[in-house]
Order: sequence, then C-alpha cells, then structure tokens
Amino acid sequence: MVAELARGQNHPLPGTRLEILVSAEVPVLVAAALGDEGGRVHDRHGIAHHGAPALPGIEVPRAAAAEHRLSTDLGELSEAVHRVTVLLALPGSAARFGATAAPRATVTDAEGTKIVGFTLAGLDAESAVVALELYRRQGGWKVRAVGQGYAGGLTALLADLGLPGAREVAEAMHEAGRLGAARAAAAPKARPSEGGPVDYTHAGRQAPPQPQPQPQPQPAAGDAPGWSMEERLYNQVWGMFEDLARSTAALRSAADFAAARLDRELDEALADPRARIGAAGEAARKTAQAKHDELMGRAQAAHDRDLAQLTAEAEVVEPALPPAYARWDSPVWHGHRMPAELPQAVRLGDLHLPESASLRIPMLVRLPLERGLWIDSGATPADFTDSPERRRLALEVAVALAARLLAVHPVGEFAVEAIDPAGAGAGPLGALTRTGALTGPPARGTAGVAQALESLTRRVDLVRMAIGGGATEALPDFDTARRLLMVNDFPQGFDDRALTRLRFLADEGPAAGVHLLLVADRADAGEYGPLLDPLWRSLTRLTPSPDDHFADPWVGHAWTFEPSLPPQGGAVLQQVLSVVVAARIKGR
Repeated sequence: MVAELARGQNHPLPGTRLEILVSAEVPVLVAAALGDEGGRVHDRHGIAHHGAPALPGIEVPRAAAAEHRLSTDLGELSEAVHRVTVLLALPGSAARFGATAAPRATVTDAEGTKIVGFTLAGLDAESAVVALELYRRQGGWKVRAVGQGYAGGLTALLADLGLPGAREVAEAMHEAGRLGAARAAAAPKARPSEGGPVDYTHAGRQAPPQPQPQPQPQPAAGDAPGWSMEERLYNQVWGMFEDLARSTAALRSAADFAAARLDRELDEALADPRARIGAAGEAARKTAQAKHDELMGRAQAAHDRDLAQLTAEAEVVEPALPPAYARWDSPVWHGHRMPAELPQAVRLGDLHLPESASLRIPMLVRLPLERGLWIDSGATPADFTDSPERRRLALEVAVALAARLLAVHPVGEFAVEAIDPAGAGAGPLGALTRTGALTGPPARGTAGVAQALESLTRRVDLVRMAIGGGATEALPDFDTARRLLMVNDFPQGFDDRALTRLRFLADEGPAAGVHLLLVADRADAGEYGPLLDPLWRSLTRLTPSPDDHFADPWVGHAWTFEPSLPPQGGAVLQQVLSVVVAARIKGR
C-alpha cells in the first residue's frame, strides 16, 4: 500500500533503483540537485535538468511537460552526494502554482510499485518548489516530502541550496526549457495505435524477479558522514534533530489540514437548515468526523513510527558520546582525561518537543564559541520558582558549563575568570574556587568589576591589532589561552563605563578569544531601557529550568531547552575540576 506523505514526513526506501513520477495541470520543468550532507550544491554540474538531463545515478526529462518520469539509481551516486533534491519550476515568468491544481509526486521502485505519494498543496505565489528530498540515513536512503515553495522562482530556490551563480544557472535552465519546448513542437506527432496500447514485451523474456523489501537497518552510533567518529556523532545528532523537526511538522500540518477540512465539510453538509436535524445531518457529521479521524490516525501512526526509530537511535548514540557531547551522568566523566585537541562542539543541554517529550536531543554548539551565553535568572510564565532560588539555579548552570568548557579544552588553552560584585554567588562558585579552577578570586565591588573588564578589553584590543597587522607572534609574554568571563548578578556593580566595555567584549571578544557567560535577570537592567538591547540580542539565552524558546532552522518549532547539570549529591563536577587543575599544574 502506498504511503501518503504530508509535508515534512519521511519514509524509508526499500531499494536504490527508483522512479519519481510528477504530474501537474500545466507543463512544469523538473530537475534534481545533488547536495552534500548539508544539502548544499557546490556547482552547476551538480544539477540534472532538461539542458543537461543525465548525471551518474540520475536522469531527468528533457523538456517541460505535465507528466514527468525521473529515473535514479542511488547506488550509482558518488559517496560525496548525501541528498537528492527534486525540484519543479513553472516556465512562464508570470506563472504561479497557486493558479493551478496542486502538483503530485509519486515514488515507485524499478518495477513500478508505488512506495510513497505526496500532493504539493498550499502553494500560492510560488513559481518554483522543492518537491521531494532523497537522503542518506543509517546506511540506507529515505524520502522526505518537502513542499517548500519560492516566490522568487528558480533563482531563489537554487540560491537556498547554496549554488554559486544561482541566477545564471536558473536563466540557463529556463532557456534550455524554451528550446526543448520548441523542439517538441516541431517534432512530428506520433500516430495513435488503433488496437490499444502496444505490448513491447519480448515473447521469450521472463519478467525480472520482484525486489523484496529490505529490513529497516538497526541504528548504530556514528552512522553519519564525517572524517572522525566525533564528527560523525555530531552530524548524527543534528540528523536526529532535523528528522524529529520534520516529523513533528508533518503531524502538526496534518492536524491543521484535518481540522480545517472537518470544519469545511460540516459547514457544507449543514448549510441547508433542513439538513441539520435528522438522519441526513447525523450521517454527514459522522462521515466528516470519520474522515478526520482516519487522516489523524495515519498521521499519528507515521509520527509514532518516526519517534520509535529516533528513540532507538538515541539509545545507542547517547552512550557513545564523548565528554564534550555527553550528559553529566555519563560514565565517560568518571575516567575523564584532558584532550589533546579541541572538540568540534560542546553540549549546552537538551531539546525536546511536546509531541515527543520523552525523546531528548542534545543541544550541541560549535567550538570555539561564536556567541556569548546568557543564563536567564528572571522568572518565566512556566516557572514559579522564587527569585533567590532561580538565581542560584542559574549560577549553578553557569558553573557546570564553565567546568565542561575547561574539561574539554586541551591543557592551557582555556581559562575562566569570574565577576561577583556583591559576593552573592559564593556558594555555587565554590566548586570553581575550592579547586583553583579560576584564574583568581572572583572580582568584587565596582572597582573589581572595572579592573577585570579593563584587563580583558586591553587583551581584545591587543589581539585585534596583532591580527590586523599580521603580527600575532609579536605579542610579548602573551597567554594564548582563551578566556571565559563569568558575570554574576549583572548589572550590579556596573557603571556606564563598565557597561560599554561589557558590550565591547560581547561583540568583539569571541574573535579575539574572549567569551562572555552572563547570569542575569533582564528586568534588573530595565532602567537602561533599549540601551542594552544589542547586548541581549548578541547572546544565546539559556534557562535554568525547562523553557520553550529555541526555534529550529527548518520549520521554526519552539523547542523546550533543559540545561545540563551534574547529578544532585554527586561528586562528578568536583572530580572533573580536580583533573583540570592537576593537568594544568603538571603542564607548567
């Protein structure tokens, strides 16, 4: 039975030899773009279109038409190709998909057995659209229904795929389409047969055996592209994040469509007042509700299938994560040793969605940090923790992050400084001060704040001048370790000059190796009005308790963030910091 996909849903493919059938009310151009693991197409030779219809492993039609058949053998694709994006475009400059019936794409195996179908509904002013995406996943291939339209046409679509010279390539594709249409119009028309369709089957040739469905591959840790195990795990986590986002988008889209259709059909069925009462009205309501429930049942079943697969994958990926990516309760921390190289990323916490609350996806950010971090100690509508307790929790999150960053950097390449103007954070900061993990005692009072900020501002200025002059090796007695500045109870102890320096560090510090970790309640800085708005926008906001404020880059879901904290009552944080300090002393 063919699986009917909604936008964002994916489905495993049983084999590599496939055909993609496209049908539309009007002639459309069809092309396929071959992309890397991020979907990026590096040059025009990665696009099969009517002007250049054949690439290794894929062939597309040679002209615009209302019916198309794309052939592909995914096994023939280069190992560098991880995504095949199937796109449609209307040849007319003023054409738009909203003026025609919704196009449809169907994926079949080599023998014509239908696997999935997808109707590209909901398009309006768009003249180009990404219909489907075939992508590598866990050693096999899957298909995803995309349906992303572009009002800017083929140029905007190709630019979104990262293709250099997108406008020139789009114009060349449209020109090839016009030439193909002209050749088709000039070609002699085939005479219809009078005896029905012609059977070209050879009398002595046996039909090839029907392909057997392949079992779904078992998930494995590191089953993603990459040069190292760490890079493969990083890419695998992001693949899980994207798959969950798309699957949830499909479920939500199906729910919206089912509800809208139910309302419309009930309105139509009961528009006649005479039909509202009696057997006919009741039958119409039951029919509409049954269609709604059937659609939602299929959508929920597809989402449950995706969720089960991702949960199984998470169960094998999580135990395999290195310290930089692992939870604090992972066994890897108990035997931790300082790394020889900087890891690719670090874990800040976990993300989840309400439709899949049991599945946590690690939130990984690349290193070195490109943005500062802000632990929001202010109250939220979903959190009723009193203010002092929330401030303490926020600082505990900051201390855990600082400890993780110290632990995953090579010896001597990272240092942490702290500002605690009133000494209110002495308790949580004790984990850092007792072990000697800080470069010195936390700065106190207005004078201490000014001195700490002046030192780091001077450091950033020196590095910027050295980089600008190409003389990075000329800095005398310069400690090259990156710096993390933890600021507690901001803006207490900050005057106008200190605020200016802090904003400077937030903007210019990361490029010079100085990073900011701010623990603050934005309401406490309300007296400064919009003056500090650029500072808040430059930082990545984290929360000490679950809060849904992160949006993914694909469908814009509001993801709930949960911080990464050591187990209560455990000694793992103190143990890891002791390893950091011991390695630092040994390396002197």
